[in-house]
Amino acid sequence: MAGNSFGNIFKLSTFGESHGKALGGVIDGCPAGVNIDLDFINSELKRRRPGQSEIVTQRKEDDSVEFLSGIFEGKSTGTPIGFIIANQDQKSKDYSHIKDSYRPSHADFVYDKKYGFRDYRGGGRSSARETVVRVVAGAIAKLLLKEVKINAFVSSVGKIKYEYENSNVDFENIEKSIVRCPDLKKSKEMEDLIKQTRKNGDTVGGVISCIVSGAPVGLGEPVFNKLHAELGKAMLSINAVKGFEFGSGFKGSQMNGSEHNDSFNEDGSTKTNYSGGVQGGISNGMDIYFNIAFKPVSTIMRDQDSIDIKGNKVKVQGKGRHDPCVVPRAVPIVEAMAALVLADYLLLNKLSKV
Repeated sequence: MAGNSFGNIFKLSTFGESHGKALGGVIDGCPAGVNIDLDFINSELKRRRPGQSEIVTQRKEDDSVEFLSGIFEGKSTGTPIGFIIANQDQKSKDYSHIKDSYRPSHADFVYDKKYGFRDYRGGGRSSARETVVRVVAGAIAKLLLKEVKINAFVSSVGKIKYEYENSNVDFENIEKSIVRCPDLKKSKEMEDLIKQTRKNGDTVGGVISCIVSGAPVGLGEPVFNKLHAELGKAMLSINAVKGFEFGSGFKGSQMNGSEHNDSFNEDGSTKTNYSGGVQGGISNGMDIYFNIAFKPVSTIMRDQDSIDIKGNKVKVQGKGRHDPCVVPRAVPIVEAMAALVLADYLLLNKLSKV
């Protein structure tokens, strides 16, 4: 199976399945001398872990990382950083009923047709549990980035939307809400919607927004390796993501050039930032911002029409422990993938100047 690695210089390879012994990763290209703050890394994992609140899956996982290599006396050594996160609360029997059936909108069907085999226990490699590895690597990337601040938050759940200006988001409120929306009033509305959706045996989607501040000028290349293109690839690699909108996004298509152009201040900053911090594929020093659309979780607690491996019509119903809405737990995953891209491009930028 190809496609288990991400990055050019700061490169992450992941392994493991949702219901295997452990998931893990190898980070190659991390420079020597980076302070590895284990408390910070575990705090990032805690933000993603299941069972953290009543509106997420109740699977109980400590999600503590064990480093196997690449760290000595609290610093990176410049050699590959290997690590694992053990699975402790997998219940494979919850999936025995779909051993020979395909769940609608899951990877089951295409996985089976492509590889001729599938691990039906929670989706195997296609499970969102794989993202626990990305959060560890993203935390190390954040430690490398130092001055760059990456803040993601939930800006909508279903039709409930938090309207905001980039400069007015109170990032301190994000972790005060189990939904991770900075507007506590809207957060309560979103929380109520998720709870009601779960009671109905259904799921709901949403949008995560991300604002990156402090990125230096010059990250990215002008042709195929545009910074925003790599960010889009990173976000679209996250389970359940269906859309990526950068800078002014689709709203920009409704504007005139005279309105959309970001005019300069004397110091090189711009008076507006419809470009989203990237021009010509290269960061310009302004805030980088984007939106990521997540579909409703495919596993619902209702009967659904489907087929089995022989093409016979069957009824399937979700069992076990699942998120009624994925976006609250996906916030640290979005930040992690953004950090991986920025750390990689920071190192690429240094290489290009040698």
